[in-house]
Amino acid sequence: MRGIAILAIMLHNYCHFIGRIVQENEYQFFASNNQRLWQVLTHPDALLPVHLLSYFGHYGVPVFLFLSGFGLVMKYETPSPTPLREGGAFQFVKYHYLKLLRLLIVGFSIFLVVDVLVPGRFHFHWYNVIAQLLMYINVLPEPDKIIWPGIYWFFGLMIQLYIVYRLFLYRQKSIWVVALIAVCWLLQVFCDPEGETLNRLRYNFIGGMLPFGLGILFARIPTLGLKCSHPGTKAVPRWEYIAALLLSTACIVAMSFWYHSWFFVPVFIIIGTVASVKLMPGWMLNIVTWIGSISAAMFVAHPIVRRLFITIAWKQDIYDGLMLYVLVTIAFSWVVKQLIDRIPKPKL
Repeated sequence: MRGIAILAIMLHNYCHFIGRIVQENEYQFFASNNQRLWQVLTHPDALLPVHLLSYFGHYGVPVFLFLSGFGLVMKYETPSPTPLREGGAFQFVKYHYLKLLRLLIVGFSIFLVVDVLVPGRFHFHWYNVIAQLLMYINVLPEPDKIIWPGIYWFFGLMIQLYIVYRLFLYRQKSIWVVALIAVCWLLQVFCDPEGETLNRLRYNFIGGMLPFGLGILFARIPTLGLKCSHPGTKAVPRWEYIAALLLSTACIVAMSFWYHSWFFVPVFIIIGTVASVKLMPGWMLNIVTWIGSISAAMFVAHPIVRRLFITIAWKQDIYDGLMLYVLVTIAFSWVVKQLIDRIPKPKL
């Protein structure tokens, strides 16, 4: 699932930078983007895959949030959990902050060098750089104009979710997870679909609570969550995964056109991703699994490569640039992983 998620994110972050390609509804809900999507679906051309990756690729983020929530429960709440110190919320957050910082500092440092050398560099302000490194930049006004590269907003989101989990959800009844998901949904549903308030909310944990909470709930159901850690369980018939993939795909497309159903698209993204993994042939699963093993490095590395190769797409050589971007990103991500692995891991 990590491999599928990072491929979707990597491809999306290249495709949506191409001017005439359909733009996504990630932080806000623009009816004009849906009209463009409908137009390319009903009158497809050679760029249809690029349009679809641009519009839907960002949904790799909810998959990562789901896996994060699932992983926290499996690590800290299972019958043999990793021990947490009593009252050690600060230690918990510090540990996870340092884990994220190992990734951020390597990717951000390289990106800054590349950004200075490539024409059209971004004008960084010292206080925003500090906010990015301390991972509170998401809460500042107009986050989409000050976070660069844009994908690094995810670090601020994750540190918020770690705080929420440790302070409010760790070993608490699952009804509190459901309640928090409902509260976060209500805070968004009455916003102007194209307004700045919704934009600010969705840059922070309020916008990511649904998939993160689903990961927590999934891991806490013994007949579901624990089975994921024990592969010797009874197999689900293949036709059920095919049906789940087809149904989730239909729901993803249909629900994207209505504001109130748009909030719940990540649910079907997760279902579809699980079904896709179960239906993959062995050779493809091995490739995607390997990509998943370097997904953290690829997350911080791909904006660097995009900064260098996006100019090829701007010159209208879209598929040429995309192919080169993918090949170099995978190779460069392996190199970045070697650098990250040399940084000592924090201890809880």
